[in-house]
Amino acid sequence: MAAKAVILHAAILAATAFVAAPAFAQTNDSKLTQTQVDCLDRGTAAGADCDKDGGAKNGGTSKGGAVGGAVFIPALIVDLFPNPPASAAPSGPPGGTQQPGGATDALPPASPPSGPVTVSTGLNLAAPPRAVSGEFVPDEVLVTVNGDAGAVQQIATAFGLQVRSQRQSRLLGSTLVRFGITDGRPVGVVLAQLAADGRTQRREPNHIYSLQQAAGIVNYAFERIALDSKQASGENVRIAVIDTGIDDSNPALAGVIAGQFDAMPNVPIEKRDHGTSVDGLIAGVGALEGMAPGARIFHARAFEGGKSTMDVILSALDWAAEQDVSIINMSFVGPKNDLLGTACRNARALGMVLVAAAGNNGPKAPYGYPGAFDGVIAVTATDAKDGLMPQANRGPYVFISAPGVEMVAPSGAGSEVVTGTSFAAAIVSGAIANLMHAAPNRSADEIEKALAATAKDLGPKGRDNDFGYGLIDTKAAEAAK
Repeated sequence: MAAKAVILHAAILAATAFVAAPAFAQTNDSKLTQTQVDCLDRGTAAGADCDKDGGAKNGGTSKGGAVGGAVFIPALIVDLFPNPPASAAPSGPPGGTQQPGGATDALPPASPPSGPVTVSTGLNLAAPPRAVSGEFVPDEVLVTVNGDAGAVQQIATAFGLQVRSQRQSRLLGSTLVRFGITDGRPVGVVLAQLAADGRTQRREPNHIYSLQQAAGIVNYAFERIALDSKQASGENVRIAVIDTGIDDSNPALAGVIAGQFDAMPNVPIEKRDHGTSVDGLIAGVGALEGMAPGARIFHARAFEGGKSTMDVILSALDWAAEQDVSIINMSFVGPKNDLLGTACRNARALGMVLVAAAGNNGPKAPYGYPGAFDGVIAVTATDAKDGLMPQANRGPYVFISAPGVEMVAPSGAGSEVVTGTSFAAAIVSGAIANLMHAAPNRSADEIEKALAATAKDLGPKGRDNDFGYGLIDTKAAEAAK
């Protein structure tokens, strides 16, 4: 009884902490440095460590601790991800009926994931209670649960939550549950309450992520990255792309798409431009030839209106992992989320090369994830003269540079000029496919080291916060041992 009292007391204190500081718990202020964001995440109102690093205390957050107010959740998200009424019972029969997009309402225990899936130790882990940063769905949390469908329902009943979806995640190695909050409690309070239940392994907000396309003359990328367009080939290299829907009737994608998956089947497809451009820049054919013609694209639609959620993205990542791909292109950016970090870590452990956009939110923006996770190649965008795109994110997580400013790419049924780190990431994915085609036995670690060692230095000597290691040099990376 004493132990239960201690746990209950800790949960109450944790919940109180979240209620007491909603302003910085949900900040999305682009003027903050990552050190300041991390200080806020750790709740260091008087933290000496943050002082030493130029963090919260000396970083300009003296106005009562508030740094930007509550998160703005666009009305679009409410329309895109409608939730059942608060009074609705958990959907679906108890037998585990398969739902569109791979979700089930009640799954029996699944066998352990195959492959060298590792337990995440030290990859941006955060012990509750902690601040909730970035945009997120305001009435949902994502939880990995150690137990079967019965345990999931018990947790929902105990904490007054609604089971909106659950499925076995290969990359997370456990059951991922999307719980709905039907009584108006803040997300941070619910996360703290769930921490008291030992059956919940990881607890995160259902964060929102955005595609990285900036407002927008023959494709100059081949020349800038030292790739001979006549010899370029990614033949039979399997690449997953997580993006918007695509127009697979575009001539540039003829014979390119090997498989498709819709991670948000209940949301009508309205925009196909971004995904079509990314696929075309990687492996397009014909007049708008991509970097790696012959590559096989496995395309997961996970965005509409430029937005998606963590739950949808994780579903797309699990599908990609099941396709035995060698590369995953993620041309989007959002907040740090432990579930995404764990999925990326385990995908890398399975031998996949992960490529992501660094972000288009400006020099003072917080770090962009998944690019800022270890083991993910974060790509920034340069122009035809190797100048940095002004609106690109900066930071030590930026790994490499690639053309991404004013390039012609397939779009919808035609083509357009595109700009953004999304498209620079696509160029790097295509370049890596060429390296894999030339040397199929090269590991993800070997490819990453070759890119770093052979990049053309563009900024201060060595790796820097603007260009990373520099401009990708495909020819030199191919020759590197």
